[in-house]
Amino acid sequence: MPLKRHQAQWPWHALLGLILLAMAVGLWIATKRVNYEWRWERVPQYFFYQDERAQSAPLAGVVSQIRPDGAYSRVDIKPADGGAPAAVAVETETLKVKAGDTVAEGDEIGAQRHWQIGPLTKGLWVTIWISFVSGFFGLAIGLVAGLCRLSPNPTLRGLAVFYIELIRGTPLLVQIFIFYFFIGTVLNLDRIVAGVGALALFVGAYTAEIIRAGIQSIAKGQTEAARSLGMTAAETMLHIVLPQALKRVLPPLAGQFISLIKDSSLVSVIAITDLTKSGREIITSSFATFEIWFTVALLYLVVTSLLSQLLFWLERRFARSD
Repeated sequence: MPLKRHQAQWPWHALLGLILLAMAVGLWIATKRVNYEWRWERVPQYFFYQDERAQSAPLAGVVSQIRPDGAYSRVDIKPADGGAPAAVAVETETLKVKAGDTVAEGDEIGAQRHWQIGPLTKGLWVTIWISFVSGFFGLAIGLVAGLCRLSPNPTLRGLAVFYIELIRGTPLLVQIFIFYFFIGTVLNLDRIVAGVGALALFVGAYTAEIIRAGIQSIAKGQTEAARSLGMTAAETMLHIVLPQALKRVLPPLAGQFISLIKDSSLVSVIAITDLTKSGREIITSSFATFEIWFTVALLYLVVTSLLSQLLFWLERRFARSD
């Protein structure tokens, strides 16, 4: 019997390359047709920048000497009243006095530069932190709600159904407003707590349905076998059903948490300075609209792609352990 020949894959890779090239050319043509002056060189300063802090003379007197020390210079000031001398360290490039100059108290001697974290970096950190915390609590809420959804107790099952349908049937933006302006006012909650709470409740409702579907996908024979061995219902769920269900629902959970990172941009409406709000504030002061929005979109893409690869690695590892 002749062996089946494998179809050559290089034409498809070439087609993919041509499609991507066409998309890049189309984007380049579109940017040329827009009457806009691009200033990409201004973007890096919104990640990290050098903050220059002026250094002033602490007293009135005469500059007795200037001692270089690497990139810095130490300026010694001899007071006019004959008191104890003072010294000011400044960067040599910013030095504005020389030996023998007379200075008054408060005169600028030079400056010191320090690297500072820019608004885009701070906003990115806030986005990641809020997404992680709300995802953690959302997973816990979803696990409890999913188990209650399958409970034979009508009260627990009814409450779970009400919660899931209420959250899934209303927009997240409306939920954030209600949680912050109503619940947050009643309970005197900080805007960060309100934002995390709204996101956690939102993702918890969808996680509950994912977990419910995963539990119901496990064959009933395994539950019956565990009960026949003397295991309680709680032990069966904890040691037999849930470990298998969580492996099966990992892909949809990954998609839900990736969506959570993007949905977290809505907390900017309650004045939380996340990545989206940081981008809007930068645009207000710099007018670099397209550069900042493209950068913000790229940062979201990088974070979600890294999370996707991490969850894909976990999925493959769990598959090898079966």
